[in-house]
Amino acid sequence: MLALVALAGLICGDRIRALAGSYGPGPVPPPALEVVSAAVAALVAWRAGLPYVCFAVIGVALAVIDWRTSTLPDAITLPAYPITALALLPTGELPRALAGGAALAAVYGVLWLARPAAMGFGDVKLAGLIGMASAALSWEALVVAAFCGQALGALYGLGLLVTGRGTRDTQFPFGPFMLLGALTTLCLAW
Repeated sequence: MLALVALAGLICGDRIRALAGSYGPGPVPPPALEVVSAAVAALVAWRAGLPYVCFAVIGVALAVIDWRTSTLPDAITLPAYPITALALLPTGELPRALAGGAALAAVYGVLWLARPAAMGFGDVKLAGLIGMASAALSWEALVVAAFCGQALGALYGLGLLVTGRGTRDTQFPFGPFMLLGALTTLCLAW
């Protein structure tokens, strides 16, 4: 079963590479995204279950595009909501997933309103997806996903400061750290 999921991830990785190339500065060389997509799909299927694989593969695409362009395109983020909801339907936890998505999007919405120059609205929309996927596991998973994303982003920012490659005002894409925090949460045993 995991081999089939990894194969699907490999195929999706090829599509992600093509998509990322259309959003960024030039093509993404193979086979990096194929391997990453396959590994993430298999890992998430193994640890969290098949309903989370779609979210994981969409997350890989969004992370790559955001890292390359500092943009989380609505053309991917918005359709991911119903796709994720349909994928989570068999878990029986869709009401909690929707509530968790709304809650995390609201928290990020407040952060965005407080300082719109520091965070893009794409991060707010992404937070809703992360909230859906993590809350479907448990409320604790939602808190851990939110915390891990913030902590990883803060560590990266601190690393920029310590190495002298950035200042307190240096902007960097936050979506990949949010998604890495979600991946970490999905891979923990809940």
